[in-house]
Amino acid sequence: MKIDIVSVFPEYFEVLNLSLLGKAQSKGLVEVTAHNLRDWTHDVHHSVDDTPVGGGAGMVMKPEVWSECLDELLQLEPAVIDNTENIEDSADSFDTGDSCDTADSDTAPSSASPVLIFPNPSAPLFTQQDATELSHADHLLFGCGRYEGYDARIPQYYRAQGIDVREYSIGDYVLNGGEVAVSVMLEAITRLLPGFMGNAASIVEESYTGENALLEHRQYTKPAEWRGIKVPDVLLSGNHAKVDRFRRDEALEKTDELRPDLIEALDCTKLDKADRKTLMALGWEVSAAHPRKR
Repeated sequence: MKIDIVSVFPEYFEVLNLSLLGKAQSKGLVEVTAHNLRDWTHDVHHSVDDTPVGGGAGMVMKPEVWSECLDELLQLEPAVIDNTENIEDSADSFDTGDSCDTADSDTAPSSASPVLIFPNPSAPLFTQQDATELSHADHLLFGCGRYEGYDARIPQYYRAQGIDVREYSIGDYVLNGGEVAVSVMLEAITRLLPGFMGNAASIVEESYTGENALLEHRQYTKPAEWRGIKVPDVLLSGNHAKVDRFRRDEALEKTDELRPDLIEALDCTKLDKADRKTLMALGWEVSAAHPRKR
């Protein structure tokens, strides 16, 4: 996978040379290049921002600097698009690629077409499903916004040029810039690449993973008792069926408490009798297509 990152602070991404992502680069699984947006400026101050049209606080990143950078990295010729479509009325203003068959995303074919990704706190939430889909891409290009953000015409223009453009939020909060958000998305995506993890089984039963996704059960290690707190006895029983059931029930209970929206998204036809019994004990009706709280 080829990964390009555009930022006014490219040195921030030196951290990507550490840990598993650093090893993945050494093994040739990924190639990460951080670019300085200011390298595409032409003024003495290397300005990448200007005042907002219509007034207001802060500064907005200029489209002409971004376009020179992105045209070069995407190997596109400059073009003029039809301006008849208003940005606010654009149906795909925040297209996150959900039109694909995400049920088969774990086995989706690799895509050689580049995907252009901008972190944006007012965009749809980045999910494990998105990470799984993007892990099949051959080329990801991330743009890190700063100040009040980037000019809204930038994603509009590149969508019109046929580029797969995604805008994602990583949570209901605002950061100083997109660098942290890009790091988060990169880690979520690259760890799903074949050969990235030392033990591929470690990513199979995680939170938000799989078709009927739940929050993961709690994990323990040795010693069996630490500072007066014991590991649940069932985990020491050696009975793998009981251990699996205990963990599954705990995942259901934890998800019910913290993320009931994930329970509501479960497919009841794929729940076994024990799952149904646990959910009913937690106050869920499981006779319909999806669970409903009683």
